[in-house]
This record gives sequence, structure tokens and C-alpha cells, in this order.
Amino acid sequence: MIVEKGKVESGIGHTQRTPLKGLRFESLEEAQAYLDRWEAHWADTRIHGTTKRQAAAMFAEEKTAHLPLRIEPFRYCQYGQRTVHLDGCVEVEAAYYRAPPRWIGRLVNVQWDELYVRLLDPRTGQLLREDVRQKRGGHRIQKEDHLKRTPLGTLQLLARAERAGTHIGAFCQAIHHDQGELGVRRMLGVLALAKKFGLATVEEACAAALELGVHEYPFVRRYLERRPHGHLLQHE
Repeated sequence: MIVEKGKVESGIGHTQRTPLKGLRFESLEEAQAYLDRWEAHWADTRIHGTTKRQAAAMFAEEKTAHLPLRIEPFRYCQYGQRTVHLDGCVEVEAAYYRAPPRWIGRLVNVQWDELYVRLLDPRTGQLLREDVRQKRGGHRIQKEDHLKRTPLGTLQLLARAERAGTHIGAFCQAIHHDQGELGVRRMLGVLALAKKFGLATVEEACAAALELGVHEYPFVRRYLERRPHGHLLQHE
């Protein structure tokens, strides 16, 4: 415990000054054996200066209250802050975890280790969610998080896609139909591709994806990246 730190440091100094002062040992084992004898015949039997009681007798009383060490090792946590995305999730090491619906667009504190991810209220420290860690690219969504109505932000995003192009809008609608709110990031990705490659080219790519029945953002991205550069310029 932190409150005992001074006593521990004092005890180390006492040990170095009293039993070991001026002595040399050929090995750590020899030094340990010497200290064990010193502890049994002097340290344990001495009268403690503060309590005026024998150290060994005090330890015998306290020993019954000692608990065994935990079987599992102590886990070290990492800490950060995340803004809850439009899809209701926060990203932690390339995996996604759903926050309560009312936290969309707001900042949450995040604590994670190798087993769990915890979302906390940054103002009160209250635990909002605790989820099992997911692999990279994975999503963790609890049953009660499935929304009965499409959020306004998602409706506005779908409207943006419709204005961008007929096939872009239809492709984003297909993503939302298949993936729900998890598809929001992918729809934003499609609109970002339109800025990079031009609306006409992305419209053509989305038309190809719809014709093949592939409603996946990576397909459109690869379609655009693999096209000849000159062909892209023709459409921009």
C-alpha cells in the first residue's frame, strides 16, 4: 500500500545497515541464508520501537487476516478519450464498441486492458459499458442497442448520398439495409471516395457494385484504385 511505502523503504535501509554492513558473500544464496538466520534470531524477536511489542508476535496475530494472492496476474490498463461516432461506437485499437445511444457525438473516457474495454462518464466516472475485447475490425453491440428507429444523423447521411448520385444513394441505402448503424462509417467512406476520385467515377463504381449485388465499401474502393489513372481523369 502507498501509505506503507515509507516504512518499507526504512526497513530496507535498516537491513542494509544492521545485518549486512561490512559483510561479503560468495553468492546470493549464501547471503539469503545469512539473512534468514538473522531474521529468525534477531529481527523477529526484537521489540518494535513504536508498538513496544515483539515483531514475531504481532505478525502471528495479523497472519490470520492475510489473503492469498490472486491466481490471475495483475492487469495493466490503458486510458484515453473517444468521441462517440455517428454509428454509436467508439474505436479502441481498431475494434469498435457501442456506447449508450444518448452519447452519440459526445466525449467518453475509455479504459482498456487485454480482456475488457470500459466506457466511463468523463464527468462522474460512472461506468457506462463494459465489453469483452474484440479482434481488430470487430464490433461489440449489446442486444438492447439495436435501434428501433433510424437516427436523424443517419437519415441526413443517406440524403447526402442521394444528392451525390443515384447509384451512390442506392449503394449507401443497401449498406444501411444490410448493416444498420454499423454501415455508417462505410457510407461516410463512400462519400469520401467521391471527393478523391470524383462523383461521376464513384457513381460508376457504385453502379457496378449494385449490378453484382456486392454491398461492401472495400469493393468500391478497390474498383476505383485499380482503374487506370487516365480513365479516372476522363471522368473528373
